[in-house]
Amino acid sequence: MKFYRFSFYSLLFLGFIFLIGGSCGKSGTPTPPNPCSGVTVAVSATTSNPSAPGATNGSITATATGGSGFTFSINGAAFQSSGTFSGLAAGSYTVAAKNNNGCTGSSTFTLTALNPCAGVTITVNGTVVNPTAPGSTNGSITVTASGSTGFTYNINGGTFQSSGTFNNLVAGSYTIVAKDGNACTGSAVFTLTNPNPCSGVTITASPSVTGTDPCRSPIGMITVTPGGGTGPYTFQLNSGGFQSSNIFSNLSTGTYSVSARDANSCIGTTTNVQIPNLPSGALFNAVRTVLQNNCVSCHNNT
Repeated sequence: MKFYRFSFYSLLFLGFIFLIGGSCGKSGTPTPPNPCSGVTVAVSATTSNPSAPGATNGSITATATGGSGFTFSINGAAFQSSGTFSGLAAGSYTVAAKNNNGCTGSSTFTLTALNPCAGVTITVNGTVVNPTAPGSTNGSITVTASGSTGFTYNINGGTFQSSGTFNNLVAGSYTIVAKDGNACTGSAVFTLTNPNPCSGVTITASPSVTGTDPCRSPIGMITVTPGGGTGPYTFQLNSGGFQSSNIFSNLSTGTYSVSARDANSCIGTTTNVQIPNLPSGALFNAVRTVLQNNCVSCHNNT
């Protein structure tokens, strides 16, 4: 009996040990803690913008907090030990930082090209030469610009050229733009006018008169001789229309005004002229006496 009890308790102990061993075998290797749990990697940076549109001299210098032993990456590229990224054009960039435990954070930074025209005022000045006659194409504009350097010029939206002189222009309005080496622009409007063809021109209209006979239908006549302008001329009587003939006929006794207009539409001053009755004939008075003494009573005293 004593041996039996010993064996029973011994077996019970061995089973307990077996159960404990089996439980430990099921648990396996414990999971290590996450080194990034509760860790926030923050990325900040100083930026330097490109000096001009299209330039690639911008840079970003990044630093990070939330760990140690950081490496840095820009726009998904390979990580590097330095947080400085240079040779950058204008644009948006995402910089990521990774600490020595592999924890990461990122921020986005934007580089903008400096406006080379900020504070630049370009002034355009010029001289004009008007066409010599209506319809002529010998006008010109010569301009210069100030406020910057390296100018080119265009006229009315045309192609830019190095010269500020534009020739072969008719009368009209022209906009000239000056553009400097940084594409900053200034403009001015210039107007060419046709010369006044009548400036300094004095047109004369000299009339000669033929009187009229009160005893007949009107036979008065004015002949105008022009001068001082450019032919051919046209002629006007009173306020009537201009005609090519310089003769106005079948006019009654009275006062008339005449003027001449030349080929450039310059009109001379108005000249007043009187058409008189023609003088009586040599026998007018004698015939009138005979008629009054012998015929008036036969014609109702008329």
